[in-house]
Amino acid sequence: MKTITIVVPTYNEELNIQNIYERVNELFQNQLKEYEMELLFIDNASKDSTRKLIEELTQKDKRVQAIFNATNFGFSKSSFYGLTQAEGDAAVLMYADMQDPPEVIPRMVEEWEKGHRIVVGIKSKSRESKIMYFVRSIYYKLLTKISETEHIEHFDGFGLYDASFIKELRKLNDPLPYLRGLVAEIGYERAEVEYEQNKREKGKTSFNFMRYYDVAMLGLTSSSKAVLRMATFLGMGLSAICFLLAIVTLILKLVDWSYYDVGTAAIIIGIFFVGGVQIFFLGFLGEYIANINIRTMQHPIVLEDRRINMKRNNTDAE
Repeated sequence: MKTITIVVPTYNEELNIQNIYERVNELFQNQLKEYEMELLFIDNASKDSTRKLIEELTQKDKRVQAIFNATNFGFSKSSFYGLTQAEGDAAVLMYADMQDPPEVIPRMVEEWEKGHRIVVGIKSKSRESKIMYFVRSIYYKLLTKISETEHIEHFDGFGLYDASFIKELRKLNDPLPYLRGLVAEIGYERAEVEYEQNKREKGKTSFNFMRYYDVAMLGLTSSSKAVLRMATFLGMGLSAICFLLAIVTLILKLVDWSYYDVGTAAIIIGIFFVGGVQIFFLGFLGEYIANINIRTMQHPIVLEDRRINMKRNNTDAE
């Protein structure tokens, strides 16, 4: 009998833990009864009673597994690491807010059994804020346009991954992994399952503007050089324009030295425009350098505090 591991990253999700367990367990008792279930929670140093509730579940049901991170390593790192620690024949990454409904999983398993080693969930509709959905749509389209590789629109990581693909992820030596980009860039031929994203049922999201910004910048800097190239070309263009204006100004001044006035307004506008462009792209350059710096230091993705009900130790070689 094949085993499917459901990987759920958590951070202050005490109101959702029991609900996750009950809905996933119900799936395996009914629609997925021919498969063995593993439910792996990877907790990112929650400050509420999330860990206590997870521990209680691990004691009641040995199919429930847990990895407790030593501290908060961030959403992207924790999600990726949890996926690489899955021990089943396939793993499903889903999120504790339950916006991506577990009831989609049987459709993913069906595609997996057809031979697809990656099955991604695509949000065709969403009940979240229309403004947020619009912003996400613009971001995905922008990323698709500027990426060197194909990018998957409205895909947030929710999907099924065969053990063979997870094995390849474990080989990567990247302390700042971007799962969505990796699935598009190095993943096998995939199937797509559309679904409607729900609103968060319980609790408050821990995502704020800066966390959304971090994920967005990770996507941009991990999958595209377009912004840097844009800065180069724009810089070359502005330099050429400024050089031509300087030549024209010099000629006009020489022709009519007494009456021709260069114009303070023109100078100020030019300085502020060029300065603004420089500062904007210096900021983007800083994002790239920060990511390079983190990758160069070769820090571990996550440090574990402990793990429960796991068959494989975190130091075991593949």
